[in-house]
Amino acid sequence: MDVESALRGVRQLRDSVRGQNPPPEEGAPSPDDPVIYFSLVRNSRGYIERVVHQINGAYANGWYDACAVMIRRLVETLIIESFEKHGIIDKIKSPSGDLLFLRDLIAITLAETAWNLSRNTKQALPRLKDVGDLSAHSRRYIAQRKDIDKLTQDLRVVVQEFVALAELKR
Repeated sequence: MDVESALRGVRQLRDSVRGQNPPPEEGAPSPDDPVIYFSLVRNSRGYIERVVHQINGAYANGWYDACAVMIRRLVETLIIESFEKHGIIDKIKSPSGDLLFLRDLIAITLAETAWNLSRNTKQALPRLKDVGDLSAHSRRYIAQRKDIDKLTQDLRVVVQEFVALAELKR
């Protein structure tokens, strides 16, 4: 049997198994934590935990644009959670009551006096947004593993700080 035939057989077997045993409807947990430690969000909110699993799972599968977009989503969610916890959610809403875009959320978050963000978080927020924006909105940009790798320390600092600010851990 040549290598090509063996690979074809493996793909057919994988597709057959997947067809009979699809992933759970609500998504599967990531088997490890290559981007963000799950312990940082464990016992917070189910939707935040699922986003972290998706970040780690996308990275583990080499889906770096998906990973970057989910990082962006996590940052946005944690900012909103912090404003809600402090009872100042109206500061990040438009006159029509819609939540603002991440660019504006970050600007308002950096200026907010209800908390004192660390220097590292202040510097990290725009970097996390930029990679997520490129992956979500640029037709020609394709994220690479190193794009995500250089964000992991920033992400850890931001997540840990906003989880604490929003008092999400039980």
